[in-house]
Amino acid sequence: MCFYCKCKTTKPSVTTHVVTFDNCVIIIKNVPCEECEECGEKYFSDEVMSRLEKIVEKAREIASEVYVTDYNNKVA
Repeated sequence: MCFYCKCKTTKPSVTTHVVTFDNCVIIIKNVPCEECEECGEKYFSDEVMSRLEKIVEKAREIASEVYVTDYNNKVA
């Protein structure tokens, strides 16, 4: 169920996830998610969230101002 609009149905989808910290922006494309069919709110599974955290951690080590990657790329 959608937290925002209370719609009961979601559909598999992909999205672009953007994280900002300090003076850096991290953009992760093609992230799998569930999308509310009514309002479009996106939800990530625990597995996807764990992978996003690893991607962001790695990006913070090497990024200067902007870092763009695809979710499907391997994380070292």
